[in-house]
Amino acid sequence: MEYLTVKEAGEKWGITAWRVNYYCSAGRIAGAIKKGSLWLIPSDVEKPTDGRYGRNHAKVEK
Repeated sequence: MEYLTVKEAGEKWGITAWRVNYYCSAGRIAGAIKKGSLWLIPSDVEKPTDGRYGRNHAKVEK
């Protein structure tokens, strides 16, 4: 199995490495493993959905 680093996964998904690190810490990336201080993310895993914007998020219209 091939793994990506946090930085590589962030570039692939178009998000910051910090956000990928958060997803790993929160257990939102299936198969992510921690080796020392480095997260290894399976290369075939899907990007987690952003939970900040859901169906209850109201748009403010001007």
